[in-house]
Amino acid sequence: MNVRCSFEMAQSLRSALYKEWAKRVFAIECSSNSEPLYFALNPTPQGPWDENSCLHQLLTRAQTYSVCIASDNKITGAESYVRLRDQLSRLPERCRVMELMAFSPNQQGSLIKGFLIQDDQHLKETERVLQELVRADGQTALCSYTRDDGGRIWQRLRLLTAGQEREVSCNCICRADRPQLHPSVLNIKNSVIFCKYEDAYGVLAECVGMVPKAKDILQLADQCDRTCRKGPFPVIAIEGLDATGKSTLTEALRNSIQATLLKSPPDCIGHLRKTFDAKPPPVRRAFYALGNYITASTIASVSEKSPVIVDRFWHSTAAYAIATEISGKVDNLPPLHHELYQWPQDLVQPDLVLLLTVDAEERVRRLERRGEMRTKEEIELEANSLFRQKVEATYRRMENPACVVVDASVSKEEVLRNALLVIKKHCDSEQT
Repeated sequence: MNVRCSFEMAQSLRSALYKEWAKRVFAIECSSNSEPLYFALNPTPQGPWDENSCLHQLLTRAQTYSVCIASDNKITGAESYVRLRDQLSRLPERCRVMELMAFSPNQQGSLIKGFLIQDDQHLKETERVLQELVRADGQTALCSYTRDDGGRIWQRLRLLTAGQEREVSCNCICRADRPQLHPSVLNIKNSVIFCKYEDAYGVLAECVGMVPKAKDILQLADQCDRTCRKGPFPVIAIEGLDATGKSTLTEALRNSIQATLLKSPPDCIGHLRKTFDAKPPPVRRAFYALGNYITASTIASVSEKSPVIVDRFWHSTAAYAIATEISGKVDNLPPLHHELYQWPQDLVQPDLVLLLTVDAEERVRRLERRGEMRTKEEIELEANSLFRQKVEATYRRMENPACVVVDASVSKEEVLRNALLVIKKHCDSEQT
């Protein structure tokens, strides 16, 4: 596809997006601990305006702009978002950058991610830099915010084409109610949470050109038996945050009940974790999702002959993805019994999921004694207590099967005894 064709497609997409622009609701994430500020748009002022509101004070304290990613492709859109975030991080210290979301309430897949940028010194240089970013990336929309003589704030959406700037829309800002679900929830399914094999497979198939190693994973997935069923022996998944004792318990259980020990992602693709951890969220999550399906194929065959212990499985994949994507407080997570907490119907299901827990201080002490390489998310668990709380809360909301909590702060011998008691209660004792 030539550059002109790609450019025209991007312009067509943005033009279609702008027609629905005024119907969207916007959310500004001022900080991780505060409720987002929501606003809507209207071409004419509606009702009284409260100049003492947090929204008004935020948007008038500095020169304000916003940029949003307008892409109908989740992979290229995610790439643009990461690239834009990195570029904005290099703005001068006088500039503040906050998360911004535009969405249609309760409409799945409608979320557009972006950023709100404020310049305390009102320098035109900031606007010029943002214009250059938009001009270089055909998938980015630029807005400016101005205050009129009556104290009202207007959002002006501008289009930059062929070096010329034109105003596409101008709407007055009005406060909007908090939606029933946090906006981030709208785009999680089939973007970072894959509830079907075909959805995860399709993402990796689409990005083979960008990540050649994806082809190796697809070939392994093609070799898996997609009609497999679990055998008569119990399958027990062990979940928990990093440094909660999963490896110690899985080894002990393998010896105690003569089980086969597996893990997800399996060794055949585990060496690619570092490669995919550096990719945009849809690609990264699709890698871990397909890893679960590859592991499931082995589970099905092995459970015909012996019990199976799995070191992390689908619950881990989902918990970290949800906690990462949902910004802000624990209250922003999907509510209990939401579909995102349900086990995929086409994935072999374990008989039991044990969730190991330790208090935060003990987990930190254990981490300090370990020297192996950890993922970005595992490092953030140590540094970000809010992220850790969201992961733990998500684990506890998983269903079908739900996690059975095991206190792992006691001695390893006692952890093993308690785990065996739970296994005996939930699984066929004759098989274990």
